[in-house]
Amino acid sequence: MFSDHNEFKEMFLKKLEMMYGKTFPESTAQDQFFTLGHLIREYISMNWIHTNEQYRFNKQKQVYYLSIEFLLGRLLRQNLMNLGIYEVVDQGLKDLGIDLSDIEEIEHDAGLGNGGLGRLAACFLDSLASLNLPGHGYGIRYKHGLFEQRIVNGFQMELPEQWLRHGHVWEVRKSDLTVEVPFWGKVESFTENEVLKFRHVDAELVSAVPYDMPVVGHETSTVNTLRLWSAEPAAYKAGKDLMKYKRDTEAITEFLYPDDTHDEGKILRLKQQYFLVSASIKSIIDSYIYRYGDLKDLHEYVSIHINDTHPVLAIPELMRVLVDEYEYDWEEAWGITTKTFGYTNHTTLSEALEKWPVRIFQPLLPRIYMIVNEINERFCKELWIEYPGEWKRIEDMAIISHGVVKMAHLAIVGSFSVNGVAKIHTEILKQREMNLFYQYYPDKFNSKTNGITHRRWLLNSNPALSELITSGIGNEWIRQPEKLVNLGKYRTDAAFLEDLYKVKQQNKERLARRIFESNGMKVDVNSIFDIQVKRLHAYKRQLLNVLHILHLYNRCVEDPHFDFHPRTFIFGAKASPGYFYAKKIIKLIHSVADLVNDHPLVKDKIKVVFLENYRVSLAEEIIPAADLSQQISTASKEASGTGNMKFMMNGALTLGTLDGANIEILEQVGEDNIFIFGLTAEEVMNYQKQGGYYAMEYFHHDPRIKKVLNQLINDSLPDADDHFETIYDSLLGENDQFFVLRDFDSYARIQEEAGKAYENREGWSRMCLHNIANSGYFSSDRTIEEYSREIWKIVQGSLMR
Repeated sequence: MFSDHNEFKEMFLKKLEMMYGKTFPESTAQDQFFTLGHLIREYISMNWIHTNEQYRFNKQKQVYYLSIEFLLGRLLRQNLMNLGIYEVVDQGLKDLGIDLSDIEEIEHDAGLGNGGLGRLAACFLDSLASLNLPGHGYGIRYKHGLFEQRIVNGFQMELPEQWLRHGHVWEVRKSDLTVEVPFWGKVESFTENEVLKFRHVDAELVSAVPYDMPVVGHETSTVNTLRLWSAEPAAYKAGKDLMKYKRDTEAITEFLYPDDTHDEGKILRLKQQYFLVSASIKSIIDSYIYRYGDLKDLHEYVSIHINDTHPVLAIPELMRVLVDEYEYDWEEAWGITTKTFGYTNHTTLSEALEKWPVRIFQPLLPRIYMIVNEINERFCKELWIEYPGEWKRIEDMAIISHGVVKMAHLAIVGSFSVNGVAKIHTEILKQREMNLFYQYYPDKFNSKTNGITHRRWLLNSNPALSELITSGIGNEWIRQPEKLVNLGKYRTDAAFLEDLYKVKQQNKERLARRIFESNGMKVDVNSIFDIQVKRLHAYKRQLLNVLHILHLYNRCVEDPHFDFHPRTFIFGAKASPGYFYAKKIIKLIHSVADLVNDHPLVKDKIKVVFLENYRVSLAEEIIPAADLSQQISTASKEASGTGNMKFMMNGALTLGTLDGANIEILEQVGEDNIFIFGLTAEEVMNYQKQGGYYAMEYFHHDPRIKKVLNQLINDSLPDADDHFETIYDSLLGENDQFFVLRDFDSYARIQEEAGKAYENREGWSRMCLHNIANSGYFSSDRTIEEYSREIWKIVQGSLMR
């Protein structure tokens, strides 16, 4: 399309004039961004078309990844890098007096996710395309995403994300592929040719309109597709309240994770989930029929993967299509279905395993409920044959029991593969949360440790470090991240270690500027940047971190000679709008910050920073600047984590528990290059099973704990009022469910150890280098190769550019 920066410049100017009817000097930065975006999307189009044609021509098996979230972040820089034209575009814009980095800042993060679940899905799509594998994503085009977080007087406030206010340059609306999704109504049975059949009548129809986005592989000709569905009104049916119908319809794709503390929110969430899978299955089947005609071999050419339980209704939906629309008998349809679906579980928290009340499920999705009920009846009969008389076992394994539909059970029964996302997570599923299913289906269970795309999280977000790595070991690591291990030869190279330290300092200076711009606070770049950024949840234990900061404050005040290396504690987190306990912790962080940051005896030793509206683009600035990465979840509670991998890859040292992928990071780097503390998963589970933990004992026997907890309720903290009594009560009155007090002493000791280690500059840099060198294992390329080989059975398609 263009081969050098002069040709690009000419095309850019022509495109801008055609799009906006104005000359370049009259254009705004936003005009320039959208012009560039459209030009690049056109550049992508030929390969996008070629990729889809090749898949059709070669009749390749394809995987379709269904996820309620795809946390993409900004795409301009990534697309330019993957296409190999970043330098050409950068130079062309420079000639016009435009700084490409300024243009990049105009792009909004796509509001399509919240945390690790959605970011994992985005990384997987990148790896699929970069490995030339035929894999596509299906999700929901949320108009306002989760929410935009604002902090007002220390409290989280939620505003609608406006990421679509000016349109989204990377998407293509495909109105001709719109499908209709039914809700409510009733099911009628009838007999045709002596066969009992069913039809869904009097349904309220919603139009699912697809918006396609190209997923560009890194320096390949492969461009896969992310299809996002938007809910729009279908043809109006007389007799209904038109405005209510319009509001109800548009609400389906307005926000991610509506509050489900009430029935209205539960109905909306269930609507979202069925909307996603109904439209996606229709799309997948139509594409398959166009190519192959007969669905009996569907599983030979299609693998559908369920990312957590949100899309699990795809299983009964495929059964509905096969039985009702294509007239397969139940047994044959079930055989096809159970060979088509794979399921990834993302939690060990039993309360996080979705369950839907039958009283809501049945009227909203009457035909789907009938099918789920039939699956359950047949499954329970199987169990009775295998375990005659074991009523309790069958009750515990049933898909429907006690008036609820258990989505994880449906996912396991209807899939040929069930995987956890870290070794310990999979073992906990097998031995505890899903043990009965593991006993019955031992061959279904497997482990696939999560990964991150090193192209986004190292090459794109940390160019200075990437250049240093390439200067040392060449650029093969970009396509083969396992070759990062070759950095090990520089462990004793003082000059290289000094260069690594300088890169870290540059990144810290960049983040310090961001903190000053956003918070008006100056931070010391020579302090330890001690960072915890992730979704705000009690089990992730931001509370442990902030209580320890309060303890350090107390030591500084009580002993002016208390000496330790200065720390800048940086938080970033969103709390779910209805999760009031998590919101209290955000307020606590801000109250402690107000106490600490201006205290004459403390302000030069400790700073506390909360960066609002944590998102991918902000993470890309925070993570390269981190010295310490806090991964301190209660052992056994975090399925894997991917933030831990991003920090490790950027040369931060992990301070964490033996939980999730922290265990595998420990295996990769050794105990001398990581800071581990706290209870093990086995110890936590033993406490939960057998009891024996009494939080009040730690309160009475550890004066540090007693002091910081009393500070929550005795007006020691600025603007405390009674905001923190809930936290105090959860730790003492409710016996500290996540073992914050039990791990406090161990955490304080490992923090002290980490601070002393930082004093040895060369030794610290050596540990950082060792982490980077051993981070290649955690590339999502490795994870996707495992999925492709062991679960999906897909092979490479397009060739490298």
